[in-house]
Amino acid sequence: MSEQVRDRKSYDPALSQERWQKFWAEDQTFKPLDDGSRERRYVLDMFPYPSGDLHMGHAEAFVMGDVVARYWRLKGYDVLHPIGWDSFGLPAENAAIKRNAHPAEWTYANIETQATSFRRYGLSFDWSTRLHTSDTDYYKWTQWLFNRFYERGLAYRKNSFVNWCPSCQTVLANEQVVQGLCERCSATVTKRQLNQWYFRITDYADRLLDDMQLLEGHWPDRVLAMQRNWIGRSEGAYVDFVIEGRDEPVTVFTTRPDTLFGATFFVVAPEAALADEIVSDEQRAEFEAYLENTKKATEIERQSTERPKTGVFLGVHAINPVNGERIPVWAADYVLADYGTGAVMAVPAHDQRDLDFAKTFELPVRMVVDTGEPDPAQTFIATAGDGTYVNSGELNGLADKVSGVSRIIESLESKGEGRGAITFRLRDWLLSRQRFWGCPIPIIHCPSCGEVPVPDDQLPVELPDLRGAALQPKGTSPLAGPEARAWREVACPKCGGNAERDTDTMDTFVDSSWYFFRYCSPGFDGGPFDPEDVRRWMPVAQYVGGVEHAILHLLYMRFFTKVLHDMGMVDFIEPMEKLLNQGQVINQGKAMSKSLGNGVDLGEQIDKFGVDAIRTTVVFAGPPEEDIDWADLSPSATVRFLQRSLRVAQDVASEPGVDPAAGDVALRRVTHQTVNELNQLLDSQRFNVAVARLMELVNATRKTIDTGAGAADPAVREAAEALTLGLSLFAPYVAEDMWEELGHRPSVANATWPTVDEKLLVNESVTCVVQVKGKVRAKLPVSPDIGEDELKELALADANVQRSLDGRAIRQVIVRAPKLVSIVPV
Repeated sequence: MSEQVRDRKSYDPALSQERWQKFWAEDQTFKPLDDGSRERRYVLDMFPYPSGDLHMGHAEAFVMGDVVARYWRLKGYDVLHPIGWDSFGLPAENAAIKRNAHPAEWTYANIETQATSFRRYGLSFDWSTRLHTSDTDYYKWTQWLFNRFYERGLAYRKNSFVNWCPSCQTVLANEQVVQGLCERCSATVTKRQLNQWYFRITDYADRLLDDMQLLEGHWPDRVLAMQRNWIGRSEGAYVDFVIEGRDEPVTVFTTRPDTLFGATFFVVAPEAALADEIVSDEQRAEFEAYLENTKKATEIERQSTERPKTGVFLGVHAINPVNGERIPVWAADYVLADYGTGAVMAVPAHDQRDLDFAKTFELPVRMVVDTGEPDPAQTFIATAGDGTYVNSGELNGLADKVSGVSRIIESLESKGEGRGAITFRLRDWLLSRQRFWGCPIPIIHCPSCGEVPVPDDQLPVELPDLRGAALQPKGTSPLAGPEARAWREVACPKCGGNAERDTDTMDTFVDSSWYFFRYCSPGFDGGPFDPEDVRRWMPVAQYVGGVEHAILHLLYMRFFTKVLHDMGMVDFIEPMEKLLNQGQVINQGKAMSKSLGNGVDLGEQIDKFGVDAIRTTVVFAGPPEEDIDWADLSPSATVRFLQRSLRVAQDVASEPGVDPAAGDVALRRVTHQTVNELNQLLDSQRFNVAVARLMELVNATRKTIDTGAGAADPAVREAAEALTLGLSLFAPYVAEDMWEELGHRPSVANATWPTVDEKLLVNESVTCVVQVKGKVRAKLPVSPDIGEDELKELALADANVQRSLDGRAIRQVIVRAPKLVSIVPV
């Protein structure tokens, strides 16, 4: 009977979605058993920010984690797949100012919108884990963790020049400045001196770097490279320079202490406290004018190699410790205050920026490493390679850099003028924010007692009810304004005297540095999490999220985990065993945006094609880590594939439980080979190829139904069930319908992944090509394990081969069992 005339239920995505969403919710299908009966696995998506409804980027990001979670469930694992929202942050606060409302109103309304869309999108979340970082029962524990960091000396305040966004009216960590612009609003970032809170992440720099060996082969190489570069471990030496008129020497770090003989001047960052301290009275006016100009330039501009070098002589000299030379001290904006001591020794012959400065101000240039290239003093091209030391005192004639560095360090240490050292590019984590909608820092400032942590039994420090105009940024936190006075003014927990709360809130990356622990203990009120819960579920087996968080988020959560390990709260040092970065969904070759007019509305696409078609189209488009262009995709073709898949299940005429062994062997072989390939493809996260294999299985099953043994063949049922299980990872709604059509109780998510029969992975025969004098004369079906002698005998006995030889003697027979026999006649 032809496929077209069969009486079937039509494919109705909307009806299926409504039905199965309701079932999953009532059945709590995706809630883990957590009873020890199965091996546990934790699948985690980077949690969303509630800025609006889901978009096409969410469509790709969240389906990848869902594929993994559903696959592992079918493989017999007890899977934790939680959901929550990173719900503090500037967008909510800005929306509240615009609407004269409270940030919570915008935030929680958007959360409900997204939650509805997540359910619609068929994601296998355990909704009992749901959390919001702006809930008091969450940020109570963020504050509790801050206090523990403070007790361990890992949270501290200091005055420093910080990145300031004039638009957002708040400070930014270095990681939140992209090419001199605020990553949130793209305003030009400036420098401002403020008293700020920091986490001492630099105490963990070595461990953050060294422990990456545990992630090799499990995290993307580019993420590990980005983190290594950001941490920036450098080996060299601290060198003490005596500044004339200053009692204490100034220490600088250099990776090339062996070039000290070439240091001909000394440079200090204009905004560094050292510059203001040592500038002579005669030079002060010129220096202060230069400092004001420096503040107008961004770090990116100051570091640019194309920018003309500027500076001002400070009127003092430093003493080069290796040769006693007096070298002039300059302030120059190509040196930054927050790197090291804000001062560097300048070796212009071997550093291009120093050389450009020396050329501008006609300062001495002395080559101390002869690399065979022309003298930089003549060419004004610095030489940075290795070579033979010249003009270097005791090092003259030496051609070994390692020995040169070692000998200079030994000399410095023996005279007490320096020491070998390792430094890092990584800087402490600036976590203060001068905005309202964030976790309040739980510190009280007392005139008598100083900084006093809020006692644990008084946590959480809740935000006051500020809204609208009261949230308007004024250069300080709204919590420092008159509207928050009643909240701010409190008694000191130590002495009972008048005191004030800290008015800064925490960077939202603090919230996202520990949320994955909380998922293991939803509702736990004895701490941020129950260590026993975390022991059962963590580390996370699979983490999924964008590569844009390679530094911002992933480094911080690794830091938090190591601190918690040192506190005895967790027994592992890396929180995420595997990391999958998904690409972007673009359109017409460009990132989607309203201004470009190339935006694609996810909700509209789902209305038109159905959730299953969108999910499967996104996955089929390419490897997870690559960008996909929506303009090149065809959800309508995916709809046709899903319709054909449903028809296969509807056509099965045998009963559940029938023994497939008596079925069509060819189809059974295709089914088991497909499942075997799916195992390999899904384990290696080649999801797009897995979808392609399911399409091939549909075609093979359809062929058997229509032209082979028919719908009643047990092999057809076996193939249809394997197809349904595989399809449930990508298209869960139609898979539930198919599972029901096949006579099984819902849910297909509770089924078991098919087992592969190894015998069916071996083909019964292969084709052997027989050539006579280089021309194909026969093709023989033979056993894959046929021996050479037997194959030679079969080939020579073939009638076509005999006719081709026409009685001629044979000079040579070349046998390559089981696929080739080449006969060379005389």
